[in-house]
Amino acid sequence: MEKLIVKGPTPLKGRVTISGSKNSSLPILAATLLTKEKCVIRRVPDLSDTNYMTQILAELGAEVERASGVVTVEATKIKSVAPYDLVRKMRASICVLGPLTGRLKKASVSLPGGCVIGDRPVDLHLKGLEGLGAKITVDGGDIHVDAKKNFKGSTINLLGKHGSTVLGTDNVMMAAVLAKGTTVIEGAAAEPEVEDLANFLIKMGAKIEGAGTHTITIHGVKELHGAEHTVIPDRIEAGTFLCAAAMAGEGVTIRRCAPEHMKAMLQVLIDSGFPLEVGKDSITIRPNPQAKGFDITTQPYPGFPTDMQAQFGALATVINDVSTITETIFPQRFMHVAELKRMGADIDLQGATARIRGGQKLKGAPVMASDLRASAALVLAALQAEGKTEINRLYHIDRGYEHIDDKFSAIGADLDRKKD
Repeated sequence: MEKLIVKGPTPLKGRVTISGSKNSSLPILAATLLTKEKCVIRRVPDLSDTNYMTQILAELGAEVERASGVVTVEATKIKSVAPYDLVRKMRASICVLGPLTGRLKKASVSLPGGCVIGDRPVDLHLKGLEGLGAKITVDGGDIHVDAKKNFKGSTINLLGKHGSTVLGTDNVMMAAVLAKGTTVIEGAAAEPEVEDLANFLIKMGAKIEGAGTHTITIHGVKELHGAEHTVIPDRIEAGTFLCAAAMAGEGVTIRRCAPEHMKAMLQVLIDSGFPLEVGKDSITIRPNPQAKGFDITTQPYPGFPTDMQAQFGALATVINDVSTITETIFPQRFMHVAELKRMGADIDLQGATARIRGGQKLKGAPVMASDLRASAALVLAALQAEGKTEINRLYHIDRGYEHIDDKFSAIGADLDRKKD
């Protein structure tokens, strides 16, 4: 098992190029199952999650080639059963359920694994497919879908108790493109990654309106064809590097990003007093020793993203002020707090709200990554901490950050990946 050794504090300076979005790549790769023809997906990040997805596609019968960020998929003949051994490794593997249902009108997919950050039910996915006429049974940890009869469009509401479901919206949209008639998804997720998937499906011949809003209309078509697509930049990776630069930077430019997808987090940085220069596809940030604390409540897009609350929590530890972060999407998503406190952070956790008294001197310590974004927060804190920090369970961070140690090294960080 690998670990990351970080020596700090180290000033960061220079440029970072942002990779393609993980959360776009996974459903877009799954969507290639909807056609027999060749699809070419560009700027797919080199991550363990995208590797698992290509393995799942190959196991389902697709021919998959991958080279230099380009994945080519030709799913001429596919199977309807996704194996447990692969699906268990990644929660997002559930997004093969929609395209298998749409194309084959049947699917068997194991209940997925992934980060342990609280309850992440697939109920809304199943509710959406049932709304299209599919019959669903869950037996022995497997989801079985039969849509051979009465598979047609309808009006479906996917709003859950914690907001819209991104992968649920993706799944229903991918199934509905090959259903008879018109489907209206109400309470749809409006994230840029959902819109990116819709744009790929439209290139394949789907008829979709309203992606990027909370109401998506899909007019079913008989079949889809092959297409080429370039994945949007990863807004969470970009936000992570912005937090790192705000904490320990001397002027860092984030290149090949999409600032229009990052308005909520950019506003927090601006309100706190961090100098920003925002271009069409770049952001430059500089530190501010007099930065003010912030109050964040996570919300579905376009609100502040839950996937950035841990990183902003790390940022708050070095601001000489009090900040609060309230998590409404996954209320249990604070497992990084105990590890930050081991490094000297002053954090009081009350229910789903963390109160952070910043300005304490962080010191290196052995810490344990508990999930993808928590591990990123520990790296950020380690860059600012005095001495050596050893971050264990590094496989979490490799799920969502492409070559993160190389990128940080290129802007001045002192870190090294080692095996136990």
